[in-house]
Amino acid sequence: MLDSVDARTRLAGSNRMEILLFSLGTNELFGINVFKVREVSDTPDITRTPNMPFGVEGLISLRGSVIPVLSLAGAMKLEDAPPGRGGSMLVTEYNKRNLGFLVHDVDRIIRVDWERVRASEASGAGAGGYILAITELDDGRLVSILDVEQIMADTFGEALVGQIDPMVDGHEINVFFVDDSLVARKKIAEVLDKLAVHHKYAQNGMEAWTRLSGMASHAQQVGCSVREELDLILVDAEMPEMDGYVLTRNIKSDKRFDGIPVVMHSSLSSQANHAMGRSVGVDAYVAKFDGEALAQTLRSQLLRHATN
Repeated sequence: MLDSVDARTRLAGSNRMEILLFSLGTNELFGINVFKVREVSDTPDITRTPNMPFGVEGLISLRGSVIPVLSLAGAMKLEDAPPGRGGSMLVTEYNKRNLGFLVHDVDRIIRVDWERVRASEASGAGAGGYILAITELDDGRLVSILDVEQIMADTFGEALVGQIDPMVDGHEINVFFVDDSLVARKKIAEVLDKLAVHHKYAQNGMEAWTRLSGMASHAQQVGCSVREELDLILVDAEMPEMDGYVLTRNIKSDKRFDGIPVVMHSSLSSQANHAMGRSVGVDAYVAKFDGEALAQTLRSQLLRHATN
C-alpha cells in the first residue's frame, strides 16, 4: 500500500496531500498524512508495562528499537469504539519519535487537494478535540484528519522548552509564524517569547498568505519595504487550505518579500521532506519539537537577515 516516501516528493508545491484512511470501529472515517506512516501491519504481540500513560497499550520491539504502542480509540476516549485492540497497527514518526498506533482496520490511501481540507471548529474533550481538519470524499463521506500532536501531548505531556537567551534588540525584531496545531502554536510562541521578539501568527496557510499579502500591500502604500516590518516567516508543512510548500513558493516568488528568510518547522523530519522544503526555497528546515533547535535556527537566520 505504501510507496517509498521519495516517490511522493513530487507533491511538493502542488497543494496536494495523500491521506491514509482508517477506522477505529465507529461510524467515523479517520485519516493521517501518509508521509507520517512508515508501515502498516497486523496488530503484533504487545508487552504490557506498568505505569504507562492512559491509552498506551505497552511496548513492542521493532527492528532493534523499542517503541510504545497507543490505542487511538483509547487515547481519544471513544466510548462507542468496540473493545479490543483492533486488527491493524500504523508505525508512524512524529517529532522524531516512532510510535505504533492501533486502529480497527485500514481502508486505503487517497489524494486530496489541501484547498478541500477545512480546519475543524471542534474543540474541547473527546474525539472532537483531536480532529484537526475535515475533508470530503467523492461519495460524500467525511474524513476526520487527526491532530496527532495533540493526542501525543495529552498522552505523554508537552515538550519542555529549556533555557533560551533573549536576542539583543529583540524588541525590534518581528516574526510571523503559521501552524494549524494549537499545541505547536503554544510552543512556538513560548520560544519566541524567550527570544524576546515580537510575533504574530496565522492558523493555516491561506490565512497566512492573506495576512502577509496585506502587510506587503500596506508597506507599498506607505512607501517602505515589508522588510522593515517583518524579519522572518516560520511555516508549518501541513496545513488546511494551503500547505507550507505552496505558501513558501508564493512568498519566494513575490519580490516584495525578497530578503526575508522562510523557515519550515515540521513534524515530518525525513530527508525527503527536507528535500521538499529546499525545492520550494525554504532557507532552513527544523523538525518539531526541539525548542533549543528552533531557537538556534531562528537566531541564526535573524542575525543573517540583519546583516544583509
